[in-house]
Amino acid sequence: MLLQTVTPITVLGTTVALALFLSLTAHLAARNVLGDVDPRRALYIGPLPAVTAIVGVTYALPEAVVVLVALVLDGAMFAWSYDQPRRLVVGMTVIHAVVTTLLGLVLFSASLLLATMPG
Repeated sequence: MLLQTVTPITVLGTTVALALFLSLTAHLAARNVLGDVDPRRALYIGPLPAVTAIVGVTYALPEAVVVLVALVLDGAMFAWSYDQPRRLVVGMTVIHAVVTTLLGLVLFSASLLLATMPG
């Protein structure tokens, strides 16, 4: 078994990759609710929930607390970035959570299948 050490570069890389993934799914959620939107606005949404997840894992915080804080920050960033009424912000946040979960599961399952491929 190969053990890997955690370095600041690996933490930074993981955080940036998660922030970009969350920004992509935030853009998909915003497009679903608002129609044609500027994709650069979604770049503001991903970093805070990503940092929340990394801090939660680092300090072994309860998952329910981390998810709740990430969802609140996600909604706050949607409200700030897109300047929409509360009902639309809640809709975008819920859709963002669903799209992120589904796309994450698909990507994880595909990587697991590829990792167990014979040959």
